[in-house]
Amino acid sequence: MHLETLRMFCDLFDLQSFSKAADKNFMSQSAVSQRLAQLETAYKCQLLERQKRPLELTAAGELFYKAATEIIHRHEQLRSELNQLKSASSGRINVGAIYSIGMHSLPVYVKKFMVTCPTINVHIEYLGAEHIYELVLSGDIHIGLVAVPKRDKRLDVYEFEDEPLVLVCSPKHPLASESEIDIHKLQYERFIGFENNVPTRMWIDSILQRYNIVIRPAMEFDNIETVKRAVELNSGVSILPRTAIVQELASKTIKALEFTNERFFRPTGIIVRKDRVLSREARYFIELLRKKS
Repeated sequence: MHLETLRMFCDLFDLQSFSKAADKNFMSQSAVSQRLAQLETAYKCQLLERQKRPLELTAAGELFYKAATEIIHRHEQLRSELNQLKSASSGRINVGAIYSIGMHSLPVYVKKFMVTCPTINVHIEYLGAEHIYELVLSGDIHIGLVAVPKRDKRLDVYEFEDEPLVLVCSPKHPLASESEIDIHKLQYERFIGFENNVPTRMWIDSILQRYNIVIRPAMEFDNIETVKRAVELNSGVSILPRTAIVQELASKTIKALEFTNERFFRPTGIIVRKDRVLSREARYFIELLRKKS
């Protein structure tokens, strides 16, 4: 019995969707169906009521689901404990951050930390948000930094910085002559946004929907750096955190406009696994981050 199969079964019931379980486990929908059939053949019982919506577990399925979640949790706990031993002996704190936070917000905190703990290595990996959640839960990294943090019963989530959002455009764009802007002027503008699975995309979409703004999608990317390059080429406008465009503003390759309607922001957060036992230095690093200096 592979742990991947147990995870797939639990995800299938938790997400109530064969297609979503397939996406989360990087397999095809037919492969999920085959794995489920193989489980039922191996244990000679039906585990899931396929014809019902929402999906329901059979009595055997409930027993299997409970055991599977316990096995997965114990395995994750074991990995976490082994990683704690490894990191404790190496004097290292593993941090996973989305690119914009890792490049633009995190360095000042690392410098402050190194003044007090010069012998501890803060190892930062720049990763996508979903990968950060997975690595925090698996115990491979101690601390995660993400935008628009989602709640999870397995995680402690702490507020980090609220990043001011501004309209960004090329200096050659017609809107660049403005010093500030009403969000309604974005109606039907060519817009460079984030891909659907990026939390910041959903956050910005909610702002546009609140003001009944319809934009014309021009391009979609999974990271801020690529969005900025497209804006510089005058391929459209976008909404980005001001903290992520400091260099471009200094070199005048991007123009930033404040909104007149209200102060928009993007929340960011610190995520740590609930049952993770952290070193004194890691706890101190989290305290520094929470001070939001």
